[in-house]
Amino acid sequence: MFFFIPQQSEAQFFKKLAKKAKEKIDREAEKRAEKRVNKKIDKEFDKAEDILDGKKKDKEEGNSNTNEKRENNLESTNSNEAKAKSNKPTVVWSKFDFVPGDTVIFEDGPSADEENGEFPSRWDLYEGSAEIAQVNGENVIMFIDRGGEIVPYLKNSKEDYLPEVFTVEFDVWFEKGRTTANRFFIAFRDKKNQWGKGLGGNFTVYPNGIEFEDTDKRYPGTEKLSWAEEPIGQWRHIAIAYTKGKFKAYMDDTRLINIPHLEGNPWGFTIESQKGNQYLRNFRIAKGGVKYYDRVLSEGKIIVNGIKFDVNKATLKPESMGPINKIYQLMNKNTDLKFSVEGHTDSDGGDETNMVLSKARGKTVMDKLISMGISPNRLKSNGFGESKPLDTNSTPEGKANNRRVEFVKF
Repeated sequence: MFFFIPQQSEAQFFKKLAKKAKEKIDREAEKRAEKRVNKKIDKEFDKAEDILDGKKKDKEEGNSNTNEKRENNLESTNSNEAKAKSNKPTVVWSKFDFVPGDTVIFEDGPSADEENGEFPSRWDLYEGSAEIAQVNGENVIMFIDRGGEIVPYLKNSKEDYLPEVFTVEFDVWFEKGRTTANRFFIAFRDKKNQWGKGLGGNFTVYPNGIEFEDTDKRYPGTEKLSWAEEPIGQWRHIAIAYTKGKFKAYMDDTRLINIPHLEGNPWGFTIESQKGNQYLRNFRIAKGGVKYYDRVLSEGKIIVNGIKFDVNKATLKPESMGPINKIYQLMNKNTDLKFSVEGHTDSDGGDETNMVLSKARGKTVMDKLISMGISPNRLKSNGFGESKPLDTNSTPEGKANNRRVEFVKF
């Protein structure tokens, strides 16, 4: 070898040497890989034979070992499932967190004093037609012919009468009959827009849902209904809460719309029906809203006019659960709080009747909180009838402010 080195280049020599070395390494690697594969195959065959032998043995011994293994596996599976369930997140969702404003600035039942067939006295007409009618003995606003559009009749109705924080509530009734005209429209107005060209378009209420801007939500359980299958011939309670650009809307006991930032400043609105025989009642606009805890700290009590009852009864209406839920959360979080739940009425009816009614209503709310989990020793109830008015009893708004439930700290 050394004899031939001088007659060939040193580079060629090392190139051949490296090639032979690589071929040898490749042969060794191939043998080792083949050996590993064969070993793995043998191992898998051994497992298969063990399984077959085990099955045969289990069968011969009455499957005792298999049953024991299955029980152990089942226990392990159940344990894993339980562990998985315990690791699931706890989801809390407040589907009805509506709390009415503190002070009522517009209220219309309409009153029992309204004359049937006349235009509702607390409203102004924008277009179309509307009249007072009776449904099951109760006065309502009825849209007739092809419907109409009405405006709250206020001294400053052409100015900004909606504050930075306000709530709107009303009940609507959709006549029986399959038609896409079963709709109510609220057109919000600001200083840059005319009526009917509100903030993002009409707020639309239909028998099983609400639509506003780009959000269209159906009431739970009715999502798959077509317009021809919508629930009609029944009252729906609608609530709107506006807080400095934040907009929420509710149908009955469920929040359907939640918009965090709404452009513009709403300062008025119209409400419209596009067909006859659709009804409106219990319309209320209220302003303000201070957190309940802040009220307790500053005043020692919480005044709530959003807890509502059936007429001349102590039966809670469903929309009352918004404020009651807030009181429950407050008491649950601050375990040292104790409240006297006190009912108050307006001046309609006799003094003695109102006293009895207010006491019954205070007790109803107290019992509801206890049923939700508040300890009975943290609550008591009372009622004062019409003896402690906060406002005048000469206007619908004043009466609405006097009909209230107070939570007084003790």
